Amino acid sequence: MLLLDTHAWIWTVDGAERRVGPRSRRLIAQAAGQEAVRVSCMTVFEIVALHTAGRLQLSRPVEEWIEDSLDRPGVRLAELTRVAAADAGFIPRVALSDPLDRLLVATARQLDATLVTGDSAILAYARTGSVRVHDVAR
Repeated sequence: MLLLDTHAWIWTVDGAERRVGPRSRRLIAQAAGQEAVRVSCMTVFEIVALHTAGRLQLSRPVEEWIEDSLDRPGVRLAELTRVAAADAGFIPRVALSDPLDRLLVATARQLDATLVTGDSAILAYARTGSVRVHDVAR
């Protein structure tokens, strides 16, 4: 199972091939064929927040983009559970300063999923063995 970080989801949906590496494209396509691509509800929050702040421009209205993107074959929404929320709270702030990153890591752990990301802090945190990651650029 794969959990897509916000930027990985946007780049995959919008076809940003220069940002999503060939191995990542293959992994995502394979997982989609197995109905095993997940997007966190926190990612939906982040997309709307970035769009509202003017920091993210999408090809169509944000609600439509999200709905269409979640309707893609093999993609399902991963809810934030109490267990993942508590787990995120235990991740030290010095390890991951962004609370949304901690929630994504905890969700990936709960789902036993690989987190597809290009976030350098998450990639560095993964070197501790705390979460499985795949660098979206690969």
